[in-house]
Amino acid sequence: MKTVLTVIAAILLCIRPFSAEAKRVHTTFFENTDYELHVYRSYGKEDGNTLLLIGGIQGDEPGGFLSADLYADLHLSKGNLIVVPRANFRSILLNRRKINDDMNRKFAGDKKNNYETKVVKILKQLIAESDMLLNLHDGSGFYSDKWEGPDRNPKKYGQSIIADCDVYQPEGEDGPIHLGEMARSVINEMNRKIDDDSLKFHFNNHNTSKKDSIHKEQRKSATYYALYKCGVPAFGIETSKSLPLETKVRHHNLAINAFMDMLDIVPETPGINLEPPKLRYFVVSVNNSLPFVVKDQQTLYIEPGDIITTSHIEANYKRGLSSDIIDYGTINDSHKKIKVTKPTRIVARKDYYPCGSIYLAFGREVENHAMGVAVSESRAPGATPYLFFKTRINDEERIFENYGKAAMEKGDRFELVDVITSIADPSMLTVNFKGFVGNESQNTGEDRGYVIDTANDLWERYSINGKGETYFVVVKSGETPVGKLFIELF
Repeated sequence: MKTVLTVIAAILLCIRPFSAEAKRVHTTFFENTDYELHVYRSYGKEDGNTLLLIGGIQGDEPGGFLSADLYADLHLSKGNLIVVPRANFRSILLNRRKINDDMNRKFAGDKKNNYETKVVKILKQLIAESDMLLNLHDGSGFYSDKWEGPDRNPKKYGQSIIADCDVYQPEGEDGPIHLGEMARSVINEMNRKIDDDSLKFHFNNHNTSKKDSIHKEQRKSATYYALYKCGVPAFGIETSKSLPLETKVRHHNLAINAFMDMLDIVPETPGINLEPPKLRYFVVSVNNSLPFVVKDQQTLYIEPGDIITTSHIEANYKRGLSSDIIDYGTINDSHKKIKVTKPTRIVARKDYYPCGSIYLAFGREVENHAMGVAVSESRAPGATPYLFFKTRINDEERIFENYGKAAMEKGDRFELVDVITSIADPSMLTVNFKGFVGNESQNTGEDRGYVIDTANDLWERYSINGKGETYFVVVKSGETPVGKLFIELF
């Protein structure tokens, strides 16, 4: 039922016009599967054109999906973005071009019922919403319109912007779409910022529909579908697989920014973050118990046959994360109930990069612990108790450390879901948002479970500076404060 409701919500989003009132919407399709699909929509304060970015449709091309990541949370002054950073998450996790079928060869339609077919159906819906499609790839070698060598010739893809024709005349009264002219304009803008002449971009016209095209297989691609079935100008952005990852991401960004400028899509806060991925902790439940935190490299002691569920991964990235219980489950075991019968470990991955792990072990004597589990560090003498805040911001689950800061826009929806702690049973604690009253007729100071409109539900005079910019949540055991979370509004 949850999946059906998600799809219905997505369809309603598709037919609803873009509005300056809506800022960002995150929709998840095929939740808790190995091919989970995340779609991020950013709406500008001023309406305008809509650009669709698709990354990771082939899983061994990280330049594309890591670049798309940087636009998923972009604030816009004008225009709209639809961003699908990881169209083929399962192939990304395995660092493979494809699993069953090449996802970028399924847009002509087929009768198969594999997961690639299901994802492509969603992508087609998104294309129909858009004014332009950019499909982000890393390609082989370096494209040249004449033969220069085995790694630089007309059959290579790298460092090119691909279109299926130079000029397309759609049926009806609409004027021609000058794909070549648009691509060359963007390439000129990009090449001014690329110093190395050997890395400059070129226009790669596949002439896909012509009988003598050397790229007839592209008739099954996303760009061909967008142009010939939807009348949407579409381009493949191809950086060379031979380049360092940082260079590939930068060149994708140059192309995206230039096309955004062409469509008059104006960003407010661009950003980039390519630091190495690093696990901070897992949130784990054993036999449906209250969840608790296990930090990177800790050992979780359990009993044979226990059911393990990883409900959250906290790392220095928000997207592309998965958990893999080695020798159990599938390639992505997040949110799944896994029965563990032998010692193993849970590996956290950012896309296909392992970024940390915790260990599951048997045979340790555990005293005064109802579930028969323990965590290595937390059971050590003198260990520091932990406390984390489990929250939702605009329906997206976030976890913050004790005395951390939750930054959000004024008007965002905020919910205190629970606290995760070794201090005491969370039900025995009081979690109070200072400046908010959930039940005015009986104010107990307990604010878990309320959805707070940060623009209208808060009392400004209770903010730290009296200006409605910074508030705090306090956790108490009886009358003793044991934790705080600071809420910063901008």
